[in-house]
Amino acid sequence: MRRRQTLRRILGIQRVLVKYGLDDVIKETHLLRPLRFVFYLLPRRRKSSAPLGERIRLALEELGPIFVKFGQAISTRRDLLPPDIADELAKLQDEVPPFPGEQAVEILEAAYGESLDQVFKRFDVEPFAAASIAQVHTAQLPDGIEVIVKLLRPGVQEQIERDLDVLRMLGGLADRYWEHGKRLKPLEVVAEYEETIIDELDLMREAANTAQLKRNFAGSDMLYVPDVYWDYCRPEVLVQERIYGIPISDMKALRDAGANIQVLAENGVEIFFTQVFRHNFFHADMHPGNIFVIVDDPDRPKYAAVDFGIVGTLSPEDQKYLAHNFLAFFDRDYHRIAKLHIDSGWVPEGTRVDQLESAVRTVCEPIFNKPLSDISFAQLLMRLFRVAQRFDVEVQPQMILLHKTLFNIEGLGRELYPQLDLWKTAHPVMKRWMNEQVGPQAILADLRENLPQLRAIFRDLPAVLHNLAAFLEKAAKDDRKPNE
Repeated sequence: MRRRQTLRRILGIQRVLVKYGLDDVIKETHLLRPLRFVFYLLPRRRKSSAPLGERIRLALEELGPIFVKFGQAISTRRDLLPPDIADELAKLQDEVPPFPGEQAVEILEAAYGESLDQVFKRFDVEPFAAASIAQVHTAQLPDGIEVIVKLLRPGVQEQIERDLDVLRMLGGLADRYWEHGKRLKPLEVVAEYEETIIDELDLMREAANTAQLKRNFAGSDMLYVPDVYWDYCRPEVLVQERIYGIPISDMKALRDAGANIQVLAENGVEIFFTQVFRHNFFHADMHPGNIFVIVDDPDRPKYAAVDFGIVGTLSPEDQKYLAHNFLAFFDRDYHRIAKLHIDSGWVPEGTRVDQLESAVRTVCEPIFNKPLSDISFAQLLMRLFRVAQRFDVEVQPQMILLHKTLFNIEGLGRELYPQLDLWKTAHPVMKRWMNEQVGPQAILADLRENLPQLRAIFRDLPAVLHNLAAFLEKAAKDDRKPNE
């Protein structure tokens, strides 16, 4: 039954693609391609002569949350897209068609068990913003604090579970029949994505993520995280401080406000590396709709972030492995990069270090010490992918969120300040972190952390030594007895 529903959904995806004149997508993906002719008989809401970007955006909106999120991710990469398509996909960040405000009131009153007049001093029925999974309204708490009220879209869980079935089915086929299935691990990638997207449906989890990020950056002059009002939060409702700032994508407003764009871009890189390596807790949904800028002090503009439904963490092993790779890359130590890949088991045993080193050097060396504006990341990614294929590098599903975040960060940086020197900005941050991990500070931190256990060991040491001496003395006497 479930398999039948999945096949029906795949046919539904085809129908939407044909409806918006995107037949080439079906041809390229071979997705039940022979059946596409059936759909030519169906009416189309938009003529195929309409702008391509508009047709892609409308198709993604109709296909649902997972597809909208894909559109959001690639909308940040204007270097990879024609301007008209990038402009249309940017609308997916916070301009997805909303559901009726009256329906939002019903959902909220069911969640609170009372009238909204008794919960809020003011609730604005007209939606403030709408995205793939949730919708936002503005409101005022009884004490006058201005807040945003975020609530899940009706039926969104069922939609996501249906599309996850499709992804699992396609992943299973790829794992079984695709020549690169073993290396790229499609089923594990889908499982990792499933865990991420399901977590996003619990707004209490998002509230907890927000609170953690706020603690991590308490007192920071680079990033502001809004307050959460826990008494008003539910699994399907999040209430937090309303942020007043300039959207990161509004470059004209930022320039008009006199914001120091270079400082803003450099701080963005430092914030990212701080989250990944110092805090091991990073905002993994950093598309422009979730980032604002506070310009109270134009010379020191400050980021304000929202929407922490997706956050990432790394295991200590992956974290240290990545740090060593980054530092080796910054130092142009390609031999070390190759050896790290082999030692970690990411490439097959027996791979020659010198060959992998040469391949990595060939890809990376041309981009060094260049600003973002002079780097073709599209070309770089394609060349790295070819290296990965040649050496059978295995995909690490636990890294998918980090890769996605890097993808977004680099896209934002390119838009914000193309002259940004990523290497110059990131290198000192990584150096500091490594010193904290293996330098004197790290030794002192380990001692402080383990002091209670050390105290217990030293307290029990005399008794342990006494018992050991008694045991050895008894053993010596027992050895002598036969000779007596």
